[in-house]
Amino acid sequence: MSGKYFEELEVGMTIQHRIGRTITEADNVLFCSITMNTQPLHLNEEYASQTEFGHRLVNGILTMGLMVGLTVSELTEGTIVANLGYDHVVHPKPVFHGDTITVETEVLEKRESASKPDRGIVRLKHRGKNQRGEVVCELERSVMFLKRPQA
Repeated sequence: MSGKYFEELEVGMTIQHRIGRTITEADNVLFCSITMNTQPLHLNEEYASQTEFGHRLVNGILTMGLMVGLTVSELTEGTIVANLGYDHVVHPKPVFHGDTITVETEVLEKRESASKPDRGIVRLKHRGKNQRGEVVCELERSVMFLKRPQA
């Protein structure tokens, strides 16, 4: 698996994820449709053009989900048991159609599981940035990672 095991993560380490993704209008409209989010700020260009943003915004939950997804191949693919929670989600800048999102992850804390000796809990901070390097979303995430299998 390409994900990291509990032992490979150290407090303070930062991972610059290599994969980025450009968010399209189709991505945003589909996401709003399948989640039943009818917010005109995401779907109605005429409405959004009258706001301080001047254009439709990408749904913030789509941005958050994309950020977590961009970390999978280098961080959690095949090495996690579960996501335990998301905290302190902020969206300091808007995301628009055509923005390309990249992510960096910082390891904030880690501890062994008290009840499962083959697992550990890690608290991560993900920072999503647009193509100008501006932070568009930050979140903290608690993840139960597997420990490396014993030979």
